[in-house]
Amino acid sequence: MEALWVATAFALGLFATRLGLPPLVGYLGAGFGLHALGLRETDFLHHAAEIGVLLLLFSLGLKLRPKDLLDPRVLGVGGLHLLLFALLALSFAGPFPLALALGLSSTVLVAKLLEDKRELTTYHGRLAIGILVLQDLVAVSLLTLVGGGSVSPWALLLFLFPLLRLGVAWLLERSGHEELLVLYGLGLALLGGETFRQVGLSPELGALLTGTLLSGHAKGTEMAKALWGLKEAFLVAFFLNIGLREGLQGVEAGLVLGLLLLSLLKAPLFFLLFLLFGLRARTAFVAGTYLGNYSEFALIVGVALERVGLLPMGLGSLALLVALSMALSAPLGRYSHTLYRRLEPWLLRLERKGRHPDEEPERLDGATALIVGMGRTGGAVYRVLEAGGERPFGLDADPEKVERHRAKGRRVLYGDTEDPELWERLDLSGVKAVVLALPDLEAKLLAARWLKERGFRGVVAATSFHLEEDPALEAAGVSLLFHPFREAGERLAERVLERLTIMGEVSHGRS
Repeated sequence: MEALWVATAFALGLFATRLGLPPLVGYLGAGFGLHALGLRETDFLHHAAEIGVLLLLFSLGLKLRPKDLLDPRVLGVGGLHLLLFALLALSFAGPFPLALALGLSSTVLVAKLLEDKRELTTYHGRLAIGILVLQDLVAVSLLTLVGGGSVSPWALLLFLFPLLRLGVAWLLERSGHEELLVLYGLGLALLGGETFRQVGLSPELGALLTGTLLSGHAKGTEMAKALWGLKEAFLVAFFLNIGLREGLQGVEAGLVLGLLLLSLLKAPLFFLLFLLFGLRARTAFVAGTYLGNYSEFALIVGVALERVGLLPMGLGSLALLVALSMALSAPLGRYSHTLYRRLEPWLLRLERKGRHPDEEPERLDGATALIVGMGRTGGAVYRVLEAGGERPFGLDADPEKVERHRAKGRRVLYGDTEDPELWERLDLSGVKAVVLALPDLEAKLLAARWLKERGFRGVVAATSFHLEEDPALEAAGVSLLFHPFREAGERLAERVLERLTIMGEVSHGRS
């Protein structure tokens, strides 16, 4: 049975990628296809799906900054959107709890898309995640309201949760770098989820908040990377489970189509609200596009409503609606930057005048080299170029990284390199080299193409993690490629040879 699930998910996931869609679209289709063949959800698949969700949200918590949740744009846009969309959905969905549940966006889908695009820590990524966490808190209250569970008085003890940070961090520092680190992360995710479940709260919220206990810790990022493969494997079960749970029996096609069309209003509504709160058109568009889907929480609320006889549709219809909205939203989110580039002339007309909180630089203050992406590789390039007499300047879409580098006295500013407006306005006079030290291939390609269109004559260097990426990068205008994994070994060999030469000369001198 398990072999059939894996084989079907792989086949349809591969087919989806060949069509330019995220593989999770194929996983959703695999679930419905297996249900049509007579297979059903099992306890094993259900538990695997739940573990995948808990690991995803725990990993998300590792990268979450609590202050992001208190951003007035998160609270204002998130709250207003939820209320306005629920009012729109009332005419289709019947009872207000279900309409409110349809206003929620999928935490699992959006977090996965942002993680795949390496955009979890960007400004628009933090906004989207902040709104999702706010929605999750609403979902917990909603489930309690409709009879999904009652909150235990013991839940009050969770206010002491932050006091566990020191003990959890102490164990993390002693968990090593291999299987103990993975086991510790898995245990924390499951323990956090189960603790919240036992007091009548959402286990997903428990896993996320447990992850925040290690947010900002030096080994938090290492733990997230160690858990990545395990999390991805378990998440396949989540998307399979959606289709296997209900299938397509008794689906009300007209209702599903109407609500699916209604979901297309989610992203534009987010876009307008973000603009109202002073964000640039691009940030508003990209963040809104990611959030334009229905949440898996709608299914959970649907089950609770069916139990009390208040669900106006079959669970199969609701499951198909959620799956279709995910399948529709996933490619739009994945290509949101490209879509914005095509729509930019019209969208910019709606942008409010004045300074925006996500403003980007226009001048580089006499820089001779621009480093795009200030992670470990970008930071190392900055140091070496500065030591070599150049005047480097760094850009990064992660505000936290920018603050960290600026505290060290480096010239680094916020800049989203997939934003065409950045490259149009940025004064590159005097810049001899641009280094694209970005993890995402699409981001590097967009930046290289914009530099080419601008007529930049200097060196364009980029990291390439796979040899098959090289032709696309070279065609986009990259003139110097660096392969970190392969060339790190070559550099190590060179240093060994240098050391052997020195040792040989010393030995020769002694003799």
